[in-house]
Order: sequence, then structure tokens, then C-alpha cells
Amino acid sequence: MDSALDAAGLQNEAVREYVRYWAGVTGADRVEVVSASDDARLIQEALDAGELLPAGEGRYYSRSYYKDTARSEERTIVATNNPEDKGVYNNWRPASEMKPLLEDLMTGASAGKTMYVIPYLMAPPGSPLEEFAAGVELTDNRCVVLHMIRMARVGVDLINNLANPDSFVRAVHVTGDLENLGQGTPDDKRYFVTVADERTILHFGSSYGGNALLGKIAHGLRQAAYDGWASGRFLSEQFMLIGIKDKKTGKDYHICGGFPSASGKTNLAMMLPPDALGDRYQVSFYGDDIAWLWVGDDGRLYGINPENGAFGVAKDTNETTNPTALESIKEGTDVVFTNVAYNEKTHEVWWEGRTKQPPADLDGWLDWKGERIADRSEEDKDAPWAHPNSRFTTQLDNVPNVAADYNDPHGVPIDGIIFGGRTRDREPLIRAITDLPEGVYDGLTLGAEATFAAEGVEGQLRYDPMSMRPFMSYDEGDYAAHWLKILGGVKEMPIFAHVNWFQKDPEDGHFLWPGYRDNLRPLLWLMQLKEGEVTGRETAVGIIPTKEELNLDGFEGDTADLDRLLDIDVERWRQEMGFREGHLKQFDRLPEEIWEAHRRVAKALDEA
Repeated sequence: MDSALDAAGLQNEAVREYVRYWAGVTGADRVEVVSASDDARLIQEALDAGELLPAGEGRYYSRSYYKDTARSEERTIVATNNPEDKGVYNNWRPASEMKPLLEDLMTGASAGKTMYVIPYLMAPPGSPLEEFAAGVELTDNRCVVLHMIRMARVGVDLINNLANPDSFVRAVHVTGDLENLGQGTPDDKRYFVTVADERTILHFGSSYGGNALLGKIAHGLRQAAYDGWASGRFLSEQFMLIGIKDKKTGKDYHICGGFPSASGKTNLAMMLPPDALGDRYQVSFYGDDIAWLWVGDDGRLYGINPENGAFGVAKDTNETTNPTALESIKEGTDVVFTNVAYNEKTHEVWWEGRTKQPPADLDGWLDWKGERIADRSEEDKDAPWAHPNSRFTTQLDNVPNVAADYNDPHGVPIDGIIFGGRTRDREPLIRAITDLPEGVYDGLTLGAEATFAAEGVEGQLRYDPMSMRPFMSYDEGDYAAHWLKILGGVKEMPIFAHVNWFQKDPEDGHFLWPGYRDNLRPLLWLMQLKEGEVTGRETAVGIIPTKEELNLDGFEGDTADLDRLLDIDVERWRQEMGFREGHLKQFDRLPEEIWEAHRRVAKALDEA
């Protein structure tokens, strides 16, 4: 084993000791240290082994086990040595219980396999947060390596010269016997554990990205959120990050924000300007999933996307919804598709929403389980071709409008923080918030429509604080206090806002706002409000633009719908405040400033 580490140039003795220990536990037959430069060789090995299939020139297709197609929140655990870290959403367990359980499950589980050693950084080298970004993932799955190379900065040199050689996240992934893990039964053997106060990640029983790419969610969100709080230095959030340049004035703006699942985060992050505004405004992509935020030496809030790629949902991605994504996964990008439909003869891929209708000629087409679509029974003929959570993994360099400074270790100054949840009523197109506690309060009460009718509570949203509900790693009251502390140290406060692209007409159900590229228009208004160029209209829940203040050049939507989009339903909001109060009462140690913000909004609604 030492000869393999020597040959790879792995000099960090703390990493070498860690590799030796887990190679012994898992029983791996051999150890291989990988860097990004190994990508082409590993792709060819995966193709030769049938783990990947060709999907056109420089595009590849993979298929996961049919019971292993998504993150499993109920099997995802945050473990620490302090019971006070237990929150409402973090599924906390004692570290003393989880570490031996995971080690027992992993013992001998990689016998006959290669243990790949993936040294990585979840930030550009030289970042102020570099000490929190270093990690080494051990995995027995070659496809996981290929995804990590696309999603992180991978290389031995990144880990050899750490200021503190021991300051890296220890991330161990063992696939396990996927066909015999009892997924979804009382005997489920899968565990995805972040031992946050020991900076150790132990995941057993999956090869799906969200459970297996440990630099991404487990490190980039859960572990980093805990590190940011424990150090008091930064926030790690499930936020997209974009830049907007006004080419007429030369001003640059940067906006980040959180959106629960199916609320349009990736489409917004990869947005292009409407044609009529393209000559004046340029939108740049920084990231669609994670942002790390900190206060710089100049007192401004700064942000980076710690990832180096995009792990996008394929469903409904097309030329209208997200042309940028399609350009990012064209031939020659080395994209890896997972669980889409695949044609074994032509090597084409397809997913629901890619075109209005699936291909008419079924010859060669296999669904996401690898079953022939032409052989389907009459009963199954309309079943999805691709899994609803099918994915594409591509590097940021492939995104056509990626920001020129996306890899700047110093990050970019943040001008706006937005939240947005899919809801058919209640939330207007945009409402701005200039008060810090009210902005944090709004993020903590972020909600989106779920299956509320089935749950018997008509109109109640599924609350998802800051869109971090599945990724919380410590107590929510402490989380709110940490937000107030970090942003309380900012000299130039970003403006907060809540956006909603999904209001519907209650009579015929049509969307009142066209969305997609037109979503730039309310964001431009928000930056104008921050600059004092517009004033908007004060309401009980924030500042709303007037119709005249929105830039509607070339707008093809129905302007008659704008009156409803730019107003609030006071009675609906009064009902909402009751739901919000019940949501907040779950959390221990919630700062009094948050409760005061809640009472101010409730009082304003009562007086409206």
C-alpha cells in the first residue's frame, strides 16, 4: 500500500495514516490515489468494465441500482458528542453510537475492490476558507471518482501542502451490497452519517450522487455549516449564486439565494437575459447549489461556490427552461448522465420534458432501469422513461456563461439574498426586506407547496428554513443566531427579498408570470431599490415594485396579470402568520430578534 501512496506522490502523513486505517477496515484489495489528470484513463476503464456507456462524443451514461436513485433523508444522520447539537431537522444521534455502527458495517465490505483515494478542495486554492475546504474521500466505486472529479478540485498537490496537515475532512464511502441492503424496510442497513464535531463523514449503502459524492452535500453543506458555526467565521447554505452586469453603467451585482426543491433554483442560476435586455445586461453563472458566505476585511459580505461542477436534474430541462444547461452537456463536455433513458444503438439520451413527446421510434430505447421500452405491457406503456431524479454531472468550465472570476479565491461581494418557494398564491412576484432580523425571519419561514391537501391542511406550506431543512447540522435556534451574528458584522448590508415565479390564476390555473428569462426583471428592480433608484410600495410584508418600476421592455407576458402579481392578499397572509408561528415554536433557543420580527409583521398585517 505504501508503494502506491509513494508512487502517487502522497506526502501528507496524516492522510497516509487515515488511508492505511480504512483500507484495513474495509478490506480493499488495493489502493489507488487519483487526481483530475486521471479522468480519461478512469473513463476508459469504466467503459471497458460496462460501468459507463457512451452517450455520444465525449458524453457518458451510467445507471444506478433501481432502489438507489436519490438522497435518503431518513437515513441521513448528523452525529456529534454534544446532545445540545440536536435540532428539529438534523436527525441527531450520539457519535459514540454511530461511529462503531458504521465501522462494523464497513468491515470487510470492500473486499476484492479497489479503494480510490480522492484528495479534494471544496473551494479555490488560496480561499480565506481553505482550511475548511480540504478533504479526502475514500470510495470503492469508480463512477463516484468520476463524479467527484467533475464536482470538486481533485489532486494530490491540494492536500500535500496544507498549513495544518491534519486539517482535512475524513470522508469514507463504502457502496455495500446494494441488492441486499433492505432499502426502505425496517431492516434497512444504509447509514449516511456526518460526525460533525470530528470532521468525519461515514456513508454506507449507496452509489447515488447525493449519498456518495461526499465532498458535495455531506462536506460542502452539512460539515461546512457546522464548521462555519463552530468557528464563528462563515455560513454554508444551499444557495445559488449569480452575477448581473449592467453594461451601460459598468456596475456589477451579485445575488445568492435559497429555493426548496422544484422551486426553480437551477433554472434561475443558469438564466439568460430576455432578448430585449440582452444588449444591456449580462447574467453570469457562479453556482446552482451551494454558497459559502463570510465577511471580508472591508466589511462586505462575500460568497463563493465551493463546487467545481453542476449536478443537475435532467427532468424538464430543455431549450425553453434552461438552454444554458443544454449547452453545458453537449458533445465534448465529458458530462456523465445518470438514470435517464438511453438508446443502446444510437447512444442518444432522453428524459421527460426534453421534448414534448418521447422519440416515436422505440428501437434501441431502454428506460432508467435498463428495460426495453418497446417490450412494455399496455399497463406500463406510459411509465416514465427516465427517473424523475435523473441527473447530469458537468464541470463549471462547460457552462457557457460561467463568470470569468468564478475561481477567484477571494469570492464576490454579495448585494442581495433572495428566497423563493413554489406557491400558487400569497407570495407576490417579489417583496424586498431591508431589515436584517426580518430578512433572517423570512428565510427561516421559507416554504413551498407540498402535498398539503393530502396532509389535510389546506394552504399550509412545507417549511424549509433557508432551503436547508435536509442539510441542517446543528440546532435551528443556534443557526438563526449564527446568521444574525455573521450578517451583523457587515458594513454594507445586502438587501433581502422573497420571490415567487409560480402564482396561478385561481380560475383557469395559468401561471401569472412567464418565468425563466423574465425572472431577471424583478431582480433588476431589487438592485435599483438597493441603489435608491426606485422606491416601490410599502406593504406589511415588504416593499413591492410598482408596475411602472419594472423594466418591461420586450415583455411578452400578460401585463393584466401584473396587478395581482404586485399585490398581497392580506387575509391569506394573516392565515399564514398562524402557520409560521407554529413552525417557529418547534425551535429551541430561537433569538428574541426573530420573534420580534414575527410580531412586527403580524401587527402590520392586523393594521393593514
